[in-house]
Amino acid sequence: MVHIVLLFCLGLWQVNGVFGDTVKVKSVSVLEGDSVTLDSGFSEMMDEHVIRWRFGSENTLIAEISVMDDRITVYDDVLDERFRDRLKLDHQTGSLTITNTRTEHTGLYQLQTSSVSKNFTLTVYASLPTPNITRNCSSSSSSSSSQQNCSLLCSVVNVGHVTLSWYKGNSLLSSISVSDLSISLSLPLEVEYQEKNSYSCVINNPITNQTTHLNITQLCHTCSEVCVQCCDTVEAVIRLVVTALMGVAAVAAVVVLVNDIRSYKNY
Repeated sequence: MVHIVLLFCLGLWQVNGVFGDTVKVKSVSVLEGDSVTLDSGFSEMMDEHVIRWRFGSENTLIAEISVMDDRITVYDDVLDERFRDRLKLDHQTGSLTITNTRTEHTGLYQLQTSSVSKNFTLTVYASLPTPNITRNCSSSSSSSSSQQNCSLLCSVVNVGHVTLSWYKGNSLLSSISVSDLSISLSLPLEVEYQEKNSYSCVINNPITNQTTHLNITQLCHTCSEVCVQCCDTVEAVIRLVVTALMGVAAVAAVVVLVNDIRSYKNY
């Protein structure tokens, strides 16, 4: 019976050892252009410490520090020099700082020593553009509701890992999310022409956002008003062109007349 208990305890110890070796991954987010520090967890390095930092699925060595040799080495020429002049190692703690981050620095970072291993997942988010709200009469239907509603479109270009949303005051009306890189997003909205509520279009990622507020008075003219404005513009252009042509014709007539007079005198 004692042997069975011992074997059972030994089995528990082995299972705990297997799962205890699991390396936790710490997620870190930063806005493109900012600096970020991956903390080693050491308040001070020991004499025998050699810390190596690796990046990506291929575990490419990008930096290492040796206390005994009093040596810090940065390999910023690897991986198409994406880390050129951007890596700094703290000589006391071994923490890694990446300056002027770019989206291509997103990925897995590994800290390795003889006794410790830590993983960091870094996500670098690109700066967000300001949403653009537009109106297009051609998108309106011929139904009676289109005579009372204003059709709008909020758009952003070249974005990734973002959510685009319409808000009425502080209430979410609709949203669309994308995880791809460098994609264009558009989100429609219909409001009444005489609407008095506050609307806004917001683009956001986990660390920042940009907002554009809707000016209904400025954008939401009726289609007939827009068409009248268009017609007035076209008419003005036509008048200008006709006037210019008449001026050119008059000048040409004067030139011909002068030439005829000169020819008559010479004759």
